[in-house]
Amino acid sequence: MPVLVNISQLATCPPGNPQQDAGLIDHAAVAWNGDTVSWVGPQSDLPAEFTDEPEIDAGNRLVIPGLIDCHTHLCFGGWRGDEFQWRLEGASYQEIAASGGGIASTVGATRASSPEELGRKALMALDAMLALGVTTVECKSGYGLDYENELKQLEVYRRLDQEHAVDLVPTFLGAHIIPPEYRDRREDYIRLLCEELIPAVAERDLARFCDIFIEAGAYTLDEARAVLGAATHHGLKLKVHADQLSNGGGALLAAELGAVSAEHLEYISNEGIDALASSGTVAVSLPLASLYLSEPYLPARKLLDAGVPVAVATDFNPGSAPSFHLPLAMTLACINQSMTPQETLNGATAIAARAVSLQNSRGSLMPGFVADLAIIDAPTLNQWLYHFVPNACTEVLKAGHWI
Repeated sequence: MPVLVNISQLATCPPGNPQQDAGLIDHAAVAWNGDTVSWVGPQSDLPAEFTDEPEIDAGNRLVIPGLIDCHTHLCFGGWRGDEFQWRLEGASYQEIAASGGGIASTVGATRASSPEELGRKALMALDAMLALGVTTVECKSGYGLDYENELKQLEVYRRLDQEHAVDLVPTFLGAHIIPPEYRDRREDYIRLLCEELIPAVAERDLARFCDIFIEAGAYTLDEARAVLGAATHHGLKLKVHADQLSNGGGALLAAELGAVSAEHLEYISNEGIDALASSGTVAVSLPLASLYLSEPYLPARKLLDAGVPVAVATDFNPGSAPSFHLPLAMTLACINQSMTPQETLNGATAIAARAVSLQNSRGSLMPGFVADLAIIDAPTLNQWLYHFVPNACTEVLKAGHWI
């Protein structure tokens, strides 16, 4: 049973703690047996049974649970660098989409890419994410938007999950936008989703969640109710892209249907906040999307003060958030969402685990949890998130093995 010692500060992030309490322990140690954490605490309290075990020196650094990026669009074809300039010149997200750019552009590039091409591209991102200390990644489809290509994306995730050290949590997002070929017959695409795609995804066990984008230019509340109802019928848990560009009532629907998470929420109403607080739905903040789109940030302080758990993720995608840098998203959450470092770390670990229904095994450094951790080249959590560097992660332990 190896023991990691000489930890300047250990963040245990217990799942039952208030979000403002990351379970910090100074001068700590961690022991694990196989892939499971067996003991954590002050090094001075290390039980005698561990004193003869091999010790690993953390170098007087910060140690955190492996980070969980609970909202990404990992698998896609192409990039959309031209849209970056268009936004800088004043074009809005909606104007770019109406001109044939945005999600529809990526749908075309993804349909034209082979599974091997998509897998190689996603693999490069996963390697970089792991180096940042990210050990679990939620990954959405949504750039195929037809039977063949939605399943193609999810099959890529299945293969990557088998081959890569990072754990992948797949989400079916066939209801990202209405695909161009169905623009004048929306009902036919809703029928395809509910009667063919969702049953196929569930039967093949290709996703754990179903997500939908509720927004003008995407899906209405009534359409979302139909799609999410079909998903529930076939055993998929629910997520919702809600209130990103306007207050469309998505948070209210997410709460009503018992969704595990409601994501974006930049324009959530006070009624939506109250509804999420009552339902226990996790709010997922995506600061990188707000940064790139020059849109408001999720009102994290209002959500937290109302008792809503707030996760922090990247929204990694080729258009509105072309970055997989979760530590940067965490620093932005502190600066622009008034979240404390402890709230933010919990948001990218224990609360993020809740957002992907893994709160009993990941996101915390507690006995019985999977031994996923990262060593950070900083003495404390505050110092890490305050003094941003490109990558402060020096070592990653994944399921008890150094990567």
